[in-house]
Amino acid sequence: MQTSLVVERLKSNNLISCVIQNGDEIREFYKRGVADLFELTQNNPQFLKGASVADKVVGKGAAACMIFGGIRELFTYTISKPALEILHAAHISVHYEQCVDSIQNRTQTGICPVEQLTADTNDIPEIIELIRTFLHSKH
Repeated sequence: MQTSLVVERLKSNNLISCVIQNGDEIREFYKRGVADLFELTQNNPQFLKGASVADKVVGKGAAACMIFGGIRELFTYTISKPALEILHAAHISVHYEQCVDSIQNRTQTGICPVEQLTADTNDIPEIIELIRTFLHSKH
């Protein structure tokens, strides 16, 4: 499994939120939530095509970005059931340590806003558009 290198990178530095390898190129990402993955889908989608990804927490929004980008395989510590379902439907290999009903928000007081936002659809382009609107509303 190619993800072993990206998993080791993720585990070696607590500041890293996501590590992606495509061919010989490995990139580390540090933003919280779906921001880095969404930016890749918009600005450098070819880097995601066929990539191996290690991400700390994967909710439905992050999973949709990975599917939209065409990743090959994923390792995560924590994944939500809705994220796992759409990744399996897209035939993406997923390895995880824990599957939860939903991803919690940063204060652990409720469901992650992107997880809530995407709850009613499994349509990947629609989810990408919902994320775009959400991220732009925060700026």
